[in-house]
Amino acid sequence: MTDILEISALSAEQLAKIERLREAALHSGFDTSEYWYLFWKSFRENSWTVGLQTRYAKALSYMFENVEIALDPNELIPGRISSRKLTEAEEEEYKLLREWTMAGGAAPVGQESHMAVDYELLMKEGLGGIAEKIDRHLAALDLNTPDGLAKQEFYNSAKKCLNAVVNFAHRYADAARELAKTASGEDKAELELIADDLQRVPEYPPESFLQAVRSAHFVTFCLTMKPLKHVSSQYQLGRPDRYLYPFYERDIKSGRLTPARARLICDAFAISINRRVPHGLSSGYMVGGRRPDGSVVSNDLTRLLMNAVADTRLVYPSVGFCVCADGKATPDEDINLACRILASGRSHPAIFNDDVIRRGLMMYGVSEEESCLYIHSTCVEITPANSSNVWVASPYHNLVQTLLDTLKDRDFGSTEEILSEFYLQLANRIRQGWKNECLNRYERTLSCDPLLSCFVNDCLSEGVDIERGGARYNWIMPSFVGLSNVCDALAAIEELVFSQKRLTLDEIKAACAADFKGAEEIKELLLSAPKYGNDDDRVDRRALEISDFIKSECKKYTTPLKNGRLVPSMFCWIMHDHFGQATGASPDGRNAGFPLGDGSGPAQGRERKGPTASLISSTKWDHAPFIGGVAVNIKFSKSLLSDNAVPLLAALTKGYLK
Repeated sequence: MTDILEISALSAEQLAKIERLREAALHSGFDTSEYWYLFWKSFRENSWTVGLQTRYAKALSYMFENVEIALDPNELIPGRISSRKLTEAEEEEYKLLREWTMAGGAAPVGQESHMAVDYELLMKEGLGGIAEKIDRHLAALDLNTPDGLAKQEFYNSAKKCLNAVVNFAHRYADAARELAKTASGEDKAELELIADDLQRVPEYPPESFLQAVRSAHFVTFCLTMKPLKHVSSQYQLGRPDRYLYPFYERDIKSGRLTPARARLICDAFAISINRRVPHGLSSGYMVGGRRPDGSVVSNDLTRLLMNAVADTRLVYPSVGFCVCADGKATPDEDINLACRILASGRSHPAIFNDDVIRRGLMMYGVSEEESCLYIHSTCVEITPANSSNVWVASPYHNLVQTLLDTLKDRDFGSTEEILSEFYLQLANRIRQGWKNECLNRYERTLSCDPLLSCFVNDCLSEGVDIERGGARYNWIMPSFVGLSNVCDALAAIEELVFSQKRLTLDEIKAACAADFKGAEEIKELLLSAPKYGNDDDRVDRRALEISDFIKSECKKYTTPLKNGRLVPSMFCWIMHDHFGQATGASPDGRNAGFPLGDGSGPAQGRERKGPTASLISSTKWDHAPFIGGVAVNIKFSKSLLSDNAVPLLAALTKGYLK
């Protein structure tokens, strides 16, 4: 197999270009006030005169017609926030507009940017082709019914939004032509190519690899501007080693594209994410995985898009590498590359078990074919690509606080009695969280997003906006934080109170209430008890029991929109720290205010028998039902990581996936 990274080595000029793009991304601002000001100015002017979706489309068009174009001679992937400062008069008007919106000028939208849109549709049809599809739906409507009239407004609004994006791209093309007049050399040629490309895409299907990349990025950039939210969104770029590969392959074979130029484009594509998504969020793409026919996705783009993490050294992209372990497996070449990048000190690519994820998706009604096309919606939250309006981490549940509340003001005769009461408490919290999120979902049906709806199955086929239930999957995904701490606490109580009888439960509760001040010996006893992450069934079995309970409890509930389910998660983002700060000392020996365990693996510093034992503990319970996201974080000292460590990391990865 040809080593694409070897034959795509960047020239000095290309490396310099990447460095310039990288520096620009590092120093770019995210002042989106111009976008919001223009949108809300139009939105309010049309207040109560037309339907909400029509007002949205008019305001979006006005925004894209008037916002300042942000384009530099050095850019390769155009489309970013301009960061123009508002004038004093505009700032004053914007302040009033914000007050109006906060006072109920528009219904709030949901969190639908935790998703990937239908890039395959964009590549095949272009926005013009999608608009033609809308025309066919319009022609088939029965306008003698309220339903027909509602769909008419939706379709007309969606089409107007598509036209707004096309015109915005043409404005970029005009700006590139203007810049080209005073540019020279390579910059002039690149600007002229930008002008030609954005005159074609995203309106029409791309004809080259670079056009395909530019089309995907530009549409994502336009979706990112969520005017009803007042914040930028973080859409994922789907599976680019699938939807971009036909263009790459054709251009390479024809000689139109060199491997080095392809690598430059992939790196610029990765950098562009950093200029549309503020830091503190997460955005990227996935590579690898399996096709519906069982074959594994592994090609030059798989490796170039992974390697972009090493080339660009920025916050984004968040790259997910989907590894197949069962049957026809992911090639060692790809796994070794991922491990080599991680061993160099990067935090990506993150490794995802394709076989477990696909099994989990099918458990929730996703077809076998669709299960091959999923996305890590930001971090580890798995949603079906092209078809989702899934709410992730809704809400986060603090398992440690649930245990502390269980123990409060009660005595217990066994660990099983504690668990029984713990389950009652947790069931009540799951139910209350479900009720709150269902109400939130219902309130969002009063909002709209006709542009996004164009790229999500089945909004166009049913004539229903994504916010109003048009998407194929409308799951709610609560996430449970602190599993390892609860397992450790239960094991300590079992060992020290009910088995060895060295402590009473009251003594442990009193020590926790005092944050172990004056009870240091009790804390040491708690810390020396069996700990999750060491392949010890005395504690690991609790993870299996608790995860089974959560799975069964969530299965009881549906949500108010089509295919609405409650799908559990076991990850924490930054909530282990937030929850930890607000949670008192716990019977696992954790002090008050200290972070909870960061994911589904052992709590910090408690894996005493090395990474293999840690991963064995983490995989004793079934991850498949927890499609909402499972994060198993494992950290190595930098001194251990070198080229010699790559085979060991690869072996560890394969063992974990098996």
